[in-house]
Amino acid sequence: MRHQHDSNDPTGRAPTADGEPGDGHGSPMGRRGLLKALGAAGLAVGLGPVVAAHAGEGPAARQAMSRSRAVASGAASHLTILQTADFHGQLETHDEFFWENDRPVFRRTGGFARIKSLVDQVRAENPGGTVLADCGDCFQGSGYAALSRGEVMAPIMREMGYDLVLPGNWEVVYGKDQLLKVINDYGSPVICTNMFHDENGQPGDFLFRPHHVLEVAGTRIGVIGFNEPRVPVRQDPEYSVGMKFTFPEYNAAEHIRMLREGEGCALVLAMTHMGIAQQVGLASHDYMAGVDYILGADTHERIRNPIQGEQCRVTEPGAFGSFVGRLDVVVENGKVREQGYELMEVAQRRYTEEPRMRATVSRSAGPYAARLEKVIGHTRTPLMRYYILETPMDNMITDAMFEKARPDVALSNGFRFCPPLVPGPSGLARITEDYLWSMLPVNAGAQSADVQGSLLRPWLEKELNNVFASDPTERFGGWVVRMRGMEVNFTAGKPFGERVNSIKIGGEPVDPDRMYRVVACERGGDPSDVLCRIKGVRNKTTLGFTLHDAVREYLRIHSPISPRLEGRVTATDLPPTSLGQFPGTDYEFR
Repeated sequence: MRHQHDSNDPTGRAPTADGEPGDGHGSPMGRRGLLKALGAAGLAVGLGPVVAAHAGEGPAARQAMSRSRAVASGAASHLTILQTADFHGQLETHDEFFWENDRPVFRRTGGFARIKSLVDQVRAENPGGTVLADCGDCFQGSGYAALSRGEVMAPIMREMGYDLVLPGNWEVVYGKDQLLKVINDYGSPVICTNMFHDENGQPGDFLFRPHHVLEVAGTRIGVIGFNEPRVPVRQDPEYSVGMKFTFPEYNAAEHIRMLREGEGCALVLAMTHMGIAQQVGLASHDYMAGVDYILGADTHERIRNPIQGEQCRVTEPGAFGSFVGRLDVVVENGKVREQGYELMEVAQRRYTEEPRMRATVSRSAGPYAARLEKVIGHTRTPLMRYYILETPMDNMITDAMFEKARPDVALSNGFRFCPPLVPGPSGLARITEDYLWSMLPVNAGAQSADVQGSLLRPWLEKELNNVFASDPTERFGGWVVRMRGMEVNFTAGKPFGERVNSIKIGGEPVDPDRMYRVVACERGGDPSDVLCRIKGVRNKTTLGFTLHDAVREYLRIHSPISPRLEGRVTATDLPPTSLGQFPGTDYEFR
């Protein structure tokens, strides 16, 4: 039997987190060599000891837990925590990218109906002892999510039967009222310890429960949750009007103490949507003492062995429903005695579609299907967005912007969302309206501005620091900015302000005195002298078309397309196919 307890009592008026972020040709290199080099360059400074914790894994370890004498006698509890994150509105089974034997491999994964089969299987293995948690960015990132303003996801999440939910940084995209409407319609406890109603510029009451208690198999599990504190900076600030965000240090210790001492919790989990760098840093802070696991999200990393910090361990289960994280623990006499973790691939070849969920997905998506399944083009090569430096998908997008606007430089953000699209036996893959929304979930308008050459180096230094900063709180979750018309070479392992080696525009070294015309997406709330975070621009102009318009027109003219890596961005210490990593650990994205 499961009992639930929660708190919605505001605690203090903490400083908010809506200020500016901190300022602070590639040679071939093995990925382990990359990790060693970056670690030696000091990119893990201040994180304390972080290692991958190789706990017991797989079915054999789980069976040993469930069959242990203490569990069988009732003296101990075997608990299973299932974690999803970063669905980004992806409803169906899709292509997925893997890195195996030093090359990309693609398989079919995900889809809510298959995930439901996996969840049902695990619940049957550990009846009464299984908890299902989602760590955010669920209802943004696809055409179905966009056209329904997130509402397509609510019946699906209800059918899945989540025990715990955390909002992510993109859940604010439709505004405060729609966030509250959709996420509360899941029918699950929503936990967030650092999101508040804005009361005259200060944090007021909590938007959601700041902590929560589940009683599962006779064990009390306490939960806190933290969304990305810098949501108003990372996203369009208009999205988060009426909300305030704080950093974990302001109230984490207080709520952990409430759960441990006041509620008598034997296991404490922190659900977070802050990205691998911040989450690993968080795991070594004193104020997180008392937390057993950080169930992380945001950066779509596939952590197969939890990363051990000074206080607790960190997981992250990939994205798009391609994986489910499974944490098994045995709790005896109020202590965690055994633990194991597995990142479970939701493989099409392994899991069939659960019929009730299949019907729920079809019913929820039905009103939008005719519009979104319209084919707008084809590709001969995989469209994908996993590489840190440059991606075929974003080369196509910036090509479309460049061709439409005819600037000197076209820029697009280094997004992580959108699963790949891979040609089938015919040699072609269909690009649909829904896939266009998956690539660009916000159909932003295009803007241009005149940018003096001298502004580009300091801007690029800051952009690179957002990705490679030694201080995890300065990393912003995305990858290197994408571009057409400009070529950049840098060294990731150098300190802030010294990374950029060269910048070329139109094949020539950038002239610091020349004005260049740059096109990028519109961002609400930006002042008139800022474009794509470049400060001091002139003559900013709205161009009268959206990014979707540009891509549709490009596909109409050029389909079938064949985008590839071209060396637009290179690094002296990173290979062009660099994937997610975290210095100081043996973690590798694969």
